[in-house]
Amino acid sequence: MFVELMPLLAGRTELITVAKVDDHTLRVNVIPAQAKANENPALTTPLTCTGLPEELDAQLGKHLAGCVQTYQQTASTLIEAKAAPEAAAKAAQQEAKRKAEERRKASQKAQVAPVPSSPVEPAPASAPTGTLGLFPSS
Repeated sequence: MFVELMPLLAGRTELITVAKVDDHTLRVNVIPAQAKANENPALTTPLTCTGLPEELDAQLGKHLAGCVQTYQQTASTLIEAKAAPEAAAKAAQQEAKRKAEERRKASQKAQVAPVPSSPVEPAPASAPTGTLGLFPSS
């Protein structure tokens, strides 16, 4: 049992309690302590096994080994889940910087655009051909 417990003890303290349930049955609790203040509570889920002393002697080590594997997978999944949004945010920031740089370059090119050499002259106004009035002349 203690050989299987060693990987659980890497980096954290484990509290083990043993209680007598009845004349033939024991309950063993293996409770991992929180390793860091900001650690996810999923990594401190206790393992509880109840059975005859002979059963616990034979099976508790296997359950502890399975528990270690589950904790390691959970820790790895939590790290990946935390890293994915951080990477997406960083990529979005880089994309925004790239687009801002492209807009800046485009506006600089627009400001440097050549000015036409001769101004456009307005079209001459047409001269009135007759007198206009409110009442037609006869």
